[in-house]
Amino acid sequence: MGIRFTKEGFLTTIQDDGRYGYQSLGFSTNGVMDQLAMKHANLLVNNNNVKEAVLEMSIIGPSMTFEADMVIALTGADMSPKVNHKPVPLNKPLVIQAGDRLDLHAAKNGVYTYLAISGGFDIADTLNSKSTALHVGIGGFKGRAIQTGDYLPIRTSLKRTPVHWGLSSDVTSYIYDEKKVIHYIEGRQYDWFTDEAKAAIDEELFQLTPQSNRMGFRLTGPMLEHKETKQLLTEATTFGTIQVPPSGEAIILMADRQPTGGYPKIGQVIQDDLPKLSQIRPGQTFHFVRCTLEEAQQKMLEKERQLNRLQAAIQLKWKEWGHAHN
Repeated sequence: MGIRFTKEGFLTTIQDDGRYGYQSLGFSTNGVMDQLAMKHANLLVNNNNVKEAVLEMSIIGPSMTFEADMVIALTGADMSPKVNHKPVPLNKPLVIQAGDRLDLHAAKNGVYTYLAISGGFDIADTLNSKSTALHVGIGGFKGRAIQTGDYLPIRTSLKRTPVHWGLSSDVTSYIYDEKKVIHYIEGRQYDWFTDEAKAAIDEELFQLTPQSNRMGFRLTGPMLEHKETKQLLTEATTFGTIQVPPSGEAIILMADRQPTGGYPKIGQVIQDDLPKLSQIRPGQTFHFVRCTLEEAQQKMLEKERQLNRLQAAIQLKWKEWGHAHN
């Protein structure tokens, strides 16, 4: 029992929270680009582990046929999903019957859409993660992107009657806001940059170039010049690090970043804004706002509290549903 892909998307992979503890051995962390959307999807299908592996679909989604009854949820970018040619909503549990077909199309907004299944995919861990590492061909489904004809097994078949609730639009507003603001804290080499560069990152608009991908977002905007040329020993990389090569054009390191890097780092995108950053489309403008470490921690703690409240509310909904149908 599982899912058969009748059409591959632009880039569809299996991802979870990431592969931690192996950067010293040369392995990238990988994992989903938008961790918040992954967690929302898993909550909606009543998975106890909010970091359970999901399908991450990029830009143009795939088509698939379900070969078992199951409950799924779609979160993130809106790819105009249709089940058996009828539009279905994002951000709510969807009851699927064996034989149903799901078609996803080009993302209207955002970049990444996520599909979670109640019970999860029946895929083995590689180095303690199911995430696909495309550059070395390990993890996920055969270490590669999903292709037409692939079959993904699931752990459990689940038969349910329709569910009539879902997430509020407020929870997903970070994807649809037209004015994108990305908060950052000062990087380890912040003082290596000129006063003009420090002013520019706070005051000027930036855009993603079409060359942006899961490894890194290349930016167009003001040149961020170094005060002087210094040699930097290579350091471990982090999701959201804003590094600046000699050209002065900033690069933000993303989920598939290399394990180490040697360019000076002017800033670090705060954890709370990484989901918003991941859903910015090439050509879309945004601006940075500097904040303190304490402010970044407060934002992270508040997001965790919101997620915990949401998880409690959804678990209560599933419990009520179970009582009503027993």
